[in-house]
Amino acid sequence: MLVQWLLAGALGYLLGSIPFGYLAGRLKGIDIRQYGSGATGGTNVSRVLGLGWGVTAGVLDLLKGLAAAYLGLRLGGDWGYAVGSLGAVVGHAYPVWLGFRGGKSVATGAGAVLLRHPGPVGVGLLVALACILPTRYISLGSIAGTVVVCSYLVATGPLPTKALALGTGLVILWRHRSNMHRLLTGTERRFGERVIPEPRQAAQR
Repeated sequence: MLVQWLLAGALGYLLGSIPFGYLAGRLKGIDIRQYGSGATGGTNVSRVLGLGWGVTAGVLDLLKGLAAAYLGLRLGGDWGYAVGSLGAVVGHAYPVWLGFRGGKSVATGAGAVLLRHPGPVGVGLLVALACILPTRYISLGSIAGTVVVCSYLVATGPLPTKALALGTGLVILWRHRSNMHRLLTGTERRFGERVIPEPRQAAQR
C-alpha cells in the first residue's frame, strides 16, 4: 500500500503544480509572478488580468485539487486521498516548473477537501464571504475560512483527514504570512483594486 500512497502523492503534486494562473498570464504576454503580489492564484490573476481570468484560474485550481483527491482515493483509500490531496496543495504552492514560486493553495485545497467533506467547505465559504463582503479583503476571508474548515476537520475527522487538514492549513497560512503582515499594517489591497501592470521590484520578490 505504501507504493500506492507514494504514487498518489506524486500524481497529486504534479496535478497541483499545473500553473493555470501563470499560463493565463503567458496568454496575455506577461509573467504573472512579476506583478501584484507575485502569486499565481486566482486572486492575483484577477488583480492583474481582470475578474474573468481570475475566476477561470481559480476554478481550474479547484478542479485540479478535486482530481488529485479523487485519484488518491482510488489508488490508496483514505490515506491515498490525504496524501494525494496534500500533494496537490504543496504542488500549487511550490511548483517545480516555476522555481517553487506558486500560489496560496486556497482553491486547490478547497477542491481537494470538497471531495469528501463538502459540508465543512460550504461553511468555510460562508465564513470567508462574511469576512470579504464588508471588508473587501480576499486574504482575510481565505485565512478565516481555512482556519474554520481545517480546525473542524482536525477536531472531528479520522486520522488521515486530520493529517490532511493540518498539513493544508499550515501550507495556506504560511503562504499568507505576507498578507497577514499587510492586514495588520493596513496596507493590504482590497478586492476590486486593479494592479497597474508594472513589474515588481527585485527587492519585493
